[in-house]
Amino acid sequence: MSASADKELPTVYVIDDDASVREALRGLFESVRLLTETYASVQDFLASAPSNRPCCIVLDIRLPGQSGLEFQEMLAKQSDARPIVLISGHVDVQMAVRAMKAGAVDVLTKPVREQDLLEAVNRAIANDQRHRSERRARQSLLSRYATLSEREKQVMALVAAGKLNKQIAADVELTEATVKLHRGQVMRKMGAESVAQLVRLADMLRDAGGGALP
Repeated sequence: MSASADKELPTVYVIDDDASVREALRGLFESVRLLTETYASVQDFLASAPSNRPCCIVLDIRLPGQSGLEFQEMLAKQSDARPIVLISGHVDVQMAVRAMKAGAVDVLTKPVREQDLLEAVNRAIANDQRHRSERRARQSLLSRYATLSEREKQVMALVAAGKLNKQIAADVELTEATVKLHRGQVMRKMGAESVAQLVRLADMLRDAGGGALP
């Protein structure tokens, strides 16, 4: 298997201070062909600098040092937060609500039912893969938009607003032929095959933020 393919293999990171739990979960996840790495604490996990591949963190709520809940809330503040399934021998309502508000995929009580855990982990990995794909698509769109000249960006915004070449020419004080030239360049650089597609890309740019389009 190539290194690039290996980078895309989903991985489950298990963080639990109980060695028997770590090994039991490793066996469970590897039985369904999920790469698995185990850690005894949040500090061990952070020190290892795990690879940036699609993943899910299975995290014990009650850990020595930084608790699972505190770590989850810290990760939730990051733009590319990794999905987390929390497990604990004792889960009260307040704890579960706090975890779900911070974005936990699920909160499960030990001893965890294997099927429930596998379903939660698979759901988390699927969500992570989708979010990563969306981030790549958004970055690609922003990169293509960055190749446009200021005039091309202006023309793109006017085309997306539904204006005809003649109207755009009057607005930006160019000849209609020049507008057509800029418009063709915009379509090519943005990878749009129709005006309708260009309008969709413009909407996506607005959603992406960063002042891409007015």
